[in-house]
Amino acid sequence: MAWVMLGRKVGMTQWFDGEGRAFAATVVQVEPAVVVQIKTPERDGYSALQLGAGDVEERKLTKPLVGHFKKAGVSPKRFLFEVKVPDPTRYQVGQAFGVEVFAEGERVDVTGVSKGRGFAGTIKRWGFHTRPGSHGHKWIRRPGTAGPMGLRKVVKGKRYPGHFGADRVTVRNLQVLKVDKEHNLLVLKGSVPGPRAGILRIRKHDA
Repeated sequence: MAWVMLGRKVGMTQWFDGEGRAFAATVVQVEPAVVVQIKTPERDGYSALQLGAGDVEERKLTKPLVGHFKKAGVSPKRFLFEVKVPDPTRYQVGQAFGVEVFAEGERVDVTGVSKGRGFAGTIKRWGFHTRPGSHGHKWIRRPGTAGPMGLRKVVKGKRYPGHFGADRVTVRNLQVLKVDKEHNLLVLKGSVPGPRAGILRIRKHDA
């Protein structure tokens, strides 16, 4: 089942296994989710659950969304997302899910928005080499020529200076090191995209 949960990146830390080896690990605060709507093949053409996560004040939502939550008998939520399930009749509106949907040792895919780094040159953005910094070299960090002689245009996909970061990035196959049900925390081996407090989409890898 392609189960998905939302979470906030708390930060990175060190994690030691039973043999004393240290790993880089990321701590994620999983947002508890509640079923807002059940999608069925007869009515919607596919089977899925619409989940809501993150409490929000009613005044910050549009009136159609407020009515949608009131119809389901669920408090207003900041985020709405869907999870495809084979049999939606096993679930009911108002049913809640937390970090317990994940288990230690399993693999997950994490999607987030990478840190925005503004306008960057080719060295920072693409890892280009600099020119020699000795006397006589004027443009040390300039990218150089644009392309083949006589082409009279810039080829699409050319690596140039430009906006760096703030992209949707998915890191696949991360191992779950710890599931803290009391505090809704998930410890993942390795790093995930985005800054601290950034929103992450956590999906089971084998789904």
